[in-house]
Amino acid sequence: QVQLVESGGGLVQAGGSLRLSCIASRSFFSINAMRWYRQAPGKQRELVATILSGGSTNYADSVQGRFTISRDNAKNTVYLQMDSLKPEDTAVYYCNFNARPSWKEMIRDYWGQGTQVTVSS
Repeated sequence: QVQLVESGGGLVQAGGSLRLSCIASRSFFSINAMRWYRQAPGKQRELVATILSGGSTNYADSVQGRFTISRDNAKNTVYLQMDSLKPEDTAVYYCNFNARPSWKEMIRDYWGQGTQVTVSS
């Protein structure tokens, strides 16, 4: 059973920075994409950032230029560097791996448990 464990959330003032980490409990045969989502109270979960197997990245318009997604394949870890944080960035942040655990298994999505990010004004 693969587990994704997030860390790095917390309380920060507007304009500050946080770095989220998400580490998988084991390696995968292949990883198609690593993503960060977030869900604010009363809102739907939204995609924040994606890093594909080839290294290309995509960001939501709301975080473009402020957030940076990166990975360390050797450590089965994905990061989200969040700078110039705004109160509207307050949410629970979830990591997601779209991956094939072994050569004989199907690709599936794995999710972390979420980490709270709170930005005060």
